[in-house]
Amino acid sequence: MSRSCYIDHLVFRAVTVDIIAPKAPNVPVWQGPDSTESHIVIKVLFVCTGNICRSPTADGIFKTMVSKAGMDDAIKVDSCGLSGYHAGEQADPRSREMAASRGYDLSLIRSRKITSSDYSEFDYILAMDDGHLADMQNQCPSQYRDKLELFLDYHPNRKGQSVPDPYYGGANGFKSVFDMIEETSGALLIHIREKHGI
Repeated sequence: MSRSCYIDHLVFRAVTVDIIAPKAPNVPVWQGPDSTESHIVIKVLFVCTGNICRSPTADGIFKTMVSKAGMDDAIKVDSCGLSGYHAGEQADPRSREMAASRGYDLSLIRSRKITSSDYSEFDYILAMDDGHLADMQNQCPSQYRDKLELFLDYHPNRKGQSVPDPYYGGANGFKSVFDMIEETSGALLIHIREKHGI
């Protein structure tokens, strides 16, 4: 499936790069928890090396899709890095520039290092590449390892693949990564809504 056809599919499913379609019959805009049921909150964490390129990009894109779906109270989103080299810093300027050109705002995201409490707190802990996944599998308490996954496992055509680090890839590298993350984020949101009934 071409990228344009895939995006058209996401439009139909009420999750797109730019638009949430509230009238889509199968995936309506979330109306909040039923007063007779407990409020389900799903927490999603994106993880890369330093939390300045890939994971903040996924954080900003996915958070925007969640917000446009009216689900800010149902899905919480964060990102972090396996290292603390860039702790407190903003995302890479090239990531912020590419994000702004596509209608996303990464300006409030600050790099942080993963903590032991993240493994218990988050429901989805999504590694940008297989190296990150392996490192987390070594660090994570055994009872939480089933939360660890590759982010691209949610892309219909990229299961088992890694999001490449765009740091040394120039403008084309960042564009490719943004395309990949947008497509996967839409599929991830559909999965969460269908799995958890929210």
